[in-house]
Amino acid sequence: MMWPWFGWGFTGFGVIMLIIMIAFWVLVIWGIVALIRWLSRSGRSSYTHHETALEILKRRYASGEITKVEFEEKKRDL
Repeated sequence: MMWPWFGWGFTGFGVIMLIIMIAFWVLVIWGIVALIRWLSRSGRSSYTHHETALEILKRRYASGEITKVEFEEKKRDL
């Protein structure tokens, strides 16, 4: 008795090769997607603006976290 796929040229070895080929292409596609996601994340992080100490101090004063006296003292320390 022959299996239906034998008529299409698939043998036991052919089925194994088909599975390996599909796994290979899945890994290649996954690798490309992972590389693109990593590059897009690393590109964003290199352009982020890090606040200086004076900018943080000004923001805290503007939001009311510290008083004018505290702001002036800390500004002199910087």
